[in-house]
Amino acid sequence: MNELPPLPERVRIGLVSVSDRAATGVYADQGIPALRDWLARALLNTVEWHERVIPDEAPCISATLCELVDDKRCDLVLTTGGTGPALRDVTPEATLAVAHKVMPGFGEQMRQISLAFVPTAILSRQVAVIRGRSLVINLPGQPKAIAETLEGLPKAAPPVHGIFAAVPYCIDLIGGPYLETNDAVCKAFRPKSAVRVRAAAT
Repeated sequence: MNELPPLPERVRIGLVSVSDRAATGVYADQGIPALRDWLARALLNTVEWHERVIPDEAPCISATLCELVDDKRCDLVLTTGGTGPALRDVTPEATLAVAHKVMPGFGEQMRQISLAFVPTAILSRQVAVIRGRSLVINLPGQPKAIAETLEGLPKAAPPVHGIFAAVPYCIDLIGGPYLETNDAVCKAFRPKSAVRVRAAAT
């Protein structure tokens, strides 16, 4: 095992809420606060946040993702909203348009988790992609569904894994920082050969 420095690495995370009404101030955005709350509990790393609230416009979504990945150097970008079948829901298409690789397992697992609650989960079209050295994931729009898909259903029989358990190792593989999680919220899974131990502080 390799040693880590005494403190967890700093990570840059982009949070994007895609909503016409939130972007124009019709109502307060709920997606980004829900994401920040969950991530602040789940991660031990120091986080540099980059937040955007934007309308359901494909060119704007794609440009925002490129800005966060290419200019702000975010290691992880999470979007919320715009993933249903409605005419204005174009987040998946805009995400795929800037992808270098597609990671279909994330979307498959999110729908599997949501199907435990509502049959309309099959209407969700979330995707996950890699652009450069960043992982970009589309999440649902509702705060409750955001937490469920990230955390999974640990008390179900059998338990259902949330998608975030796989995020740290994915970011390892694409050359990003070593994400460390609070096991009480979400235990990251890595092969034994990829687990690092923390060096003692001097």
